[in-house]
Amino acid sequence: MATAFEKLSNGWNADPNAPLPSVGLEKNQCWLRFAPNVWSNPAELSQGALYLQFNGCHRFRFLPINDEGWFKDRCRFSRLAPEWGEFFAVTGDLLEEQEKTPWITTGQRPTCANHYLFYFRDETFECTASSWKLKTEKPDGLAFEGPVYNVQ
Repeated sequence: MATAFEKLSNGWNADPNAPLPSVGLEKNQCWLRFAPNVWSNPAELSQGALYLQFNGCHRFRFLPINDEGWFKDRCRFSRLAPEWGEFFAVTGDLLEEQEKTPWITTGQRPTCANHYLFYFRDETFECTASSWKLKTEKPDGLAFEGPVYNVQ
């Protein structure tokens, strides 16, 4: 089955220059925190931080591919993904044999697993989870920690 992309970041996005993504884990949820694009997001999504909540999270990873690598065809999806800097659901052939960066496993694989991909300026985030939601606030007590889950 051919690789297909569905753009999920319609009407909002991450800061194109310094999104500073990091991950927090809570039970079977993975939370991705990043700075919003203050120039193009609606007012309610342009301040503070934005959070993607991935429910039924099985695994995630940050990849070293950045915008320069993507445009120079060094990313496994360079000629397939419709555009750089967006959040996608990816279906079909994930071309996983082309990417050797290890996954961080967080739980059991859900029966209905989706593959998500977010192209940030200096790194890419991938996640396998059952669903996602965009939030403007994190739950109380959730910590976004350490170098393992934070791309510098």
